[in-house]
Amino acid sequence: MEERQKKSWVEKLQKRWGVSAPQVFIILLVFACTGFSVMFLKRPIVGFFTEGGEKSLLFSIIYYILILPVYNLILLIYGFIFGQFKFFWEFEKRMLRRLMGKGKTS
Repeated sequence: MEERQKKSWVEKLQKRWGVSAPQVFIILLVFACTGFSVMFLKRPIVGFFTEGGEKSLLFSIIYYILILPVYNLILLIYGFIFGQFKFFWEFEKRMLRRLMGKGKTS
């Protein structure tokens, strides 16, 4: 009886994204850098547009609507810096198609 080998999470991402193992780690690093950048940008933006850092519900709604394009732009910038622009450009196009309801994409 042959035991089935479980695939590691890295191997699963390699297959899903069609990239090598080192590229998986670079791509995850890009996502992490983008998330931290957006997180660090939020405090000064909130402080600039609100009095004493108090957020209104309207501000929160507008912030979360506007942060999506900013996040995507920062993602592409980090993707370029880390040599993964092509991957992230295709990632952005797939995400945009999903948001626009253009059917399921792979």
